[in-house]
Amino acid sequence: MGPVDYIPRIRDNYARLGYKTYNWVVNADTAPWAPLRKPLSQCRLGVAASGGIYVAGQVAFHHKDDTSIREIPTDVDTKELRATHFAYDLAGARTDPNVVFPIDTLRRLVREGFLGGLASRFHTFMGGIYSSRRVSEDLAPRLTARFLEDGVDAVLLVPV
Repeated sequence: MGPVDYIPRIRDNYARLGYKTYNWVVNADTAPWAPLRKPLSQCRLGVAASGGIYVAGQVAFHHKDDTSIREIPTDVDTKELRATHFAYDLAGARTDPNVVFPIDTLRRLVREGFLGGLASRFHTFMGGIYSSRRVSEDLAPRLTARFLEDGVDAVLLVPV
C-alpha cells in the first residue's frame, strides 16, 4: 500500500457529510528545531499522543475541542488502557492501544538499548481540536511545561 493523501480524503469526507470546508492551519513561522545533543540510546523520551487514550478509572475524553490532558504512567499495564475519540474508528485501538499509543514498543526499545529511557509519564489528549488558537496558546504550552518538568531529551508526537 502506498502513501495516503489525507487532505483530499478529508476534504471529500467533509463535503459528503455536509460540513463546511475544513480550515487547515497554515503556520507562517518556521517550526522550531533543536537537534539531539546525544544519541537516542542516551535520551529520555516523552510522548504526546492525540488518540484519546486514558487509563481505566480516569475520566474519558468527551468531545471535540477538548484540550484536557491525561497523564499515563509509563509502567501502566497495557490492559488498563482505554480509547475514546470522535474522529477515528476505535476498533483497533480498543483491541491493541499500541496502534495509536506505542507504549509496549517504546518499552521494548529501552530494553534493547535503542532508547536510553522513558519519562515516568506520557501525555495524551483528544485530537481533532478545531481551534488552532487553543492548541497553540493553551494545549501546546501545557504539554511543553510537562516535558520540561519531566526532563526529557526528545518527544515522540503520535498524531491520530
